Amino acid sequence: MATPMESPQTHPVWCVLYGMGIIGFLVLYGIFQEGIMTVPYNGHLFKFSVFLVLCNRLAAVIFAVFMAYAKGENMKNQAPIWKYLIVSLSNVYASSCQYEALKYVSFAVQMLGKSFKMMPVMIWGMIISGKSYSARDWAVALAVTLGCTEFLMTGPTASKVDSGSSFKGFLYLGGFLFLDGLTSTFQEKLFREHNTTKYNQMTYINLLSACVSAVTLMLTGDMLPAITFGIEHPKFFIDSAFLSGAAVASQWCIYSQIKEFGALVFAATMNVRQVVSILVSYLKYHNPVTGFQIIGFVAIFSALFYKSFASILDSKNPEKKPLVLGDRKVIEDIEKK
Repeated sequence: MATPMESPQTHPVWCVLYGMGIIGFLVLYGIFQEGIMTVPYNGHLFKFSVFLVLCNRLAAVIFAVFMAYAKGENMKNQAPIWKYLIVSLSNVYASSCQYEALKYVSFAVQMLGKSFKMMPVMIWGMIISGKSYSARDWAVALAVTLGCTEFLMTGPTASKVDSGSSFKGFLYLGGFLFLDGLTSTFQEKLFREHNTTKYNQMTYINLLSACVSAVTLMLTGDMLPAITFGIEHPKFFIDSAFLSGAAVASQWCIYSQIKEFGALVFAATMNVRQVVSILVSYLKYHNPVTGFQIIGFVAIFSALFYKSFASILDSKNPEKKPLVLGDRKVIEDIEKK
């Protein structure tokens, strides 16, 4: 019988294909995300970000249930429902903050905000899980934080939708960073304490997130207006379907790459993805950028690439590694869609 390393799926060509899938699908996701929230449909902007969260979560549930069934995984909840609910609540409102931020700040600022979250995630890890981090981790996080700050202070940051309310966009980004850090840390705690499988956790978190989204929409009175908007502008439903499809497809590529080639390779792939997504956004939507912002951009991703490749070089075992606790947090970034 062939060993896992002899499997055709572990050939370097598959690593490249998975990487291309991750980058391609997430770039597509970014294009539709920015387009839905900033480009008017026949003169009308879509304003109901929680509805997008609902659509994405329902698509993720369908995918997770199908994969759990195909893998023969137990569908019974492996952790208490209330713990899944905590993750779902922070997940939904982190995602909503992310979408809402695009109304007030540029896509590049939103993307860089995801890098900025390194510090909050590390702090949450220390508070909730008692983690400790190396001097290199703190140095990289500091370099990324300073690069993000430099980017924000040396050029335009406002969304083309509403150039006069950047501060509000930063508040939404702050909410996203806070909630996202809590989501990632608590989800990792679930894996560690209850040994949940990825599709089991994905099913229950996304199912509860869909419920939270639906209840939020009904309580705020936005459910009917959101559906009406889609009926009046059918292209919105097409765009949201592509958005959800791109998110689910990227998840499959992500799980496959991590399983076959390890989280370090995935981390490097995600760094490339962020660079490509921002460049594509500038080319497609003609967002302005200054020379000093480019310097900050380079500083941020130089630090991230250094961290990725230094970790690869430091790894004593070049063989593929199974999905470990530390890797789960990275995948949660894709669940914010």
